[in-house]
Amino acid sequence: MSQRSERRGIHVDQSELLCKKGCGYYGNAAWQGLCSKCWREEYQKARQRQIQEDWALAEKLQREEEAAYVSSHSSYQTQPSQSQSQPSLATFSKFEEKKTNEKTRKVTTVKKFFSPSSRTAPKKESEKQEKEEKLQGRRESHGETLLRDLKGIFTHPWEMGSPTEALVSRLRESHEGKTPSPSITRQSSIETDRVSRDFMEFLKTLQKPGREIHKQSRAFIESMGNKKDLGAEELSECVQDFYQGMSDRLLNHFKGSSEKVERVMDQVEKYIMTRLYKSVFCPETSDDEKKDLTTQRRIRALHWVTIQMLCVPVDEEIPEVSDSVVKAITDIIEMDSKRVPRDKLACITSCSKHIFNAIRVTKNEPASADDFLPTLIYIVLKANPPRLQSNIQYITRFCNPSRLMTGEDGYYFTNLCCAVAFIEKLDAHSLNLSPEDFERYMSGQASPRRQDDPAAWLQSGSRFNPALSQIHNNLSVLSNLEKRQQQVIEGAQSLQTELVEWQDSVAREVQEIMERYPLEIKSRASAIDAENVENDRLPPPLQPQVFAG
Repeated sequence: MSQRSERRGIHVDQSELLCKKGCGYYGNAAWQGLCSKCWREEYQKARQRQIQEDWALAEKLQREEEAAYVSSHSSYQTQPSQSQSQPSLATFSKFEEKKTNEKTRKVTTVKKFFSPSSRTAPKKESEKQEKEEKLQGRRESHGETLLRDLKGIFTHPWEMGSPTEALVSRLRESHEGKTPSPSITRQSSIETDRVSRDFMEFLKTLQKPGREIHKQSRAFIESMGNKKDLGAEELSECVQDFYQGMSDRLLNHFKGSSEKVERVMDQVEKYIMTRLYKSVFCPETSDDEKKDLTTQRRIRALHWVTIQMLCVPVDEEIPEVSDSVVKAITDIIEMDSKRVPRDKLACITSCSKHIFNAIRVTKNEPASADDFLPTLIYIVLKANPPRLQSNIQYITRFCNPSRLMTGEDGYYFTNLCCAVAFIEKLDAHSLNLSPEDFERYMSGQASPRRQDDPAAWLQSGSRFNPALSQIHNNLSVLSNLEKRQQQVIEGAQSLQTELVEWQDSVAREVQEIMERYPLEIKSRASAIDAENVENDRLPPPLQPQVFAG
């Protein structure tokens, strides 16, 4: 029993928030506990290994096909009859089909990382070229085709063609009915126009570098319009590569002034991600939407979790604390309405500061990290932010990596990721409950609040909502008034009964007295001269005499 009554709280060592490689930056669960820098290094190494393996495979396939072709061609020439050469051709056909399938399977992995040049050409045009090649009788081995495709895959976007060729390609796409990227052809919204104007005004202060930045940013946005079929990680890699290249060039221009570079990169990120938001946020090639629904259902199922279970050091009955909690919930919900990763991070930071303020006011002392994480989990459970997983993934993929590695933004974002991971793995042990109670609460068969005692339910609910607290107080006052009114009514009824009994008793006493002592009426005595008929013979009454002097 003592073990059950002991409160365990939620504790996360601060070292667990850092990169697993020990570089000192904040890690992220989406990057397997690594920071963005270490993750990119590991990703680049894995990609280089994959590239080398695919090149080796391509060369091996080419050599084998050339040898098979030479062998089949020589055997065809030595065979005198067509009937005898038929098995050899059939064998080579099966061999060719097998190698083609193997080639397609191996190269698919590499094609995920880059956008091949063949994708920029329309489908109908490629089919037309294939028909012309067949008519012209061109014969090309599959190994050479694979090498050509790989060259197209590993060609940088700025080396793929001139602006004139890109323009011609876009005109051909529109002529053939292919839908261009929404980021290029859609009518700019009010927010996009405002961001574009602000970006142009900012670049005017940079003069010549500003024109180059605008040119490269526009070219990058157009190139991203041709990469709709890429996966979310590949889109993220393209954006991060652009950030890195732009940052390196700005460092050389400003001669190592990191503050100026960061200010310029913030504007570049705002401009680019506002334009690309609709095409890169929760892309169709990812499972972000499925994760969002899973997280929302999970949070709804945990609606019964109380402050006491999470050991949250917050007292919502204090008006200032209640206001801070409401503001924190508003900020984390508002995160979904922002387009720029930096603005979404600002919402998380503002929410976290309101949480620290609520803890400080409640405890009358500065809040600690051990108090912050449980309170953040409580805020997430209470708010159930829309598209939470999509927003976290969007920030992880497309935010300037320096913001996630250091500073308060990176710290608060890492804690939010830990809070979401904790909610996904929440169990009976974490809430100091028995497995049976946890399952009954999750299934809705029972509630930690006593349903047969409305007062107890309202008292527990008052800790979650100031309105419920006020309702509880009003009901208590009304209950006291009802008791007092009942007492007054009972006293009035008792007084009325006593008055009726007193009246009856008085009447009985009067009746008894009247019966005991009957009333005798005697004649009234007359006046002295009332009926004296001979009063005329009486002397007159004396009159006062007045004597002079």
